[in-house]
Amino acid sequence: MKSVFGILPAAGFVLAMALTGPVAAQQQGQPPALKPASAACMASAREILSMKNAAAMYANAVPGIVQQAKQTLISANLNYQKDLDEVAVVVAQTFAGKEKEIGEQMAQIYCNEFSDQELKDLVTFYKSPLGQKLLNAEPKAIQLSMMAMNQWASNFADTVTNQFRAEMRKRGKQI
Repeated sequence: MKSVFGILPAAGFVLAMALTGPVAAQQQGQPPALKPASAACMASAREILSMKNAAAMYANAVPGIVQQAKQTLISANLNYQKDLDEVAVVVAQTFAGKEKEIGEQMAQIYCNEFSDQELKDLVTFYKSPLGQKLLNAEPKAIQLSMMAMNQWASNFADTVTNQFRAEMRKRGKQI
């Protein structure tokens, strides 16, 4: 089963999540404070995230961050590249599994955005034939939609650029 999260770049998803939070939290770069959630709510939220295969979105977070940190350190310490390569393995092992915290935060966010009953209803829906179809078909629909949006944007950018040229020609300037 594909996931809608699997086709969206992690940075894009994080940006989308940031854009939906309260303005004050956005300005500080911090997510909004989350209220405590019941065990039942968290269980339903985790189940939904599992059905959506959300873990695929952040599965490589730890290795990616370790690699990024290593590259940053290497750029400032070229003489230590061999050592930093070796240390990166140790650091990655030390923090293996830490990415699961992301899933817990996502479940908590779901619990803050939906009631316990709404999450139970969503679980029921996703288990239904239509819900299963949505889980399977939505990633392709989103991917095709993104392709269509990109094509539209490219075509429209050409139209806008041509309009700029036409307006500049009216001013006697060729660009």
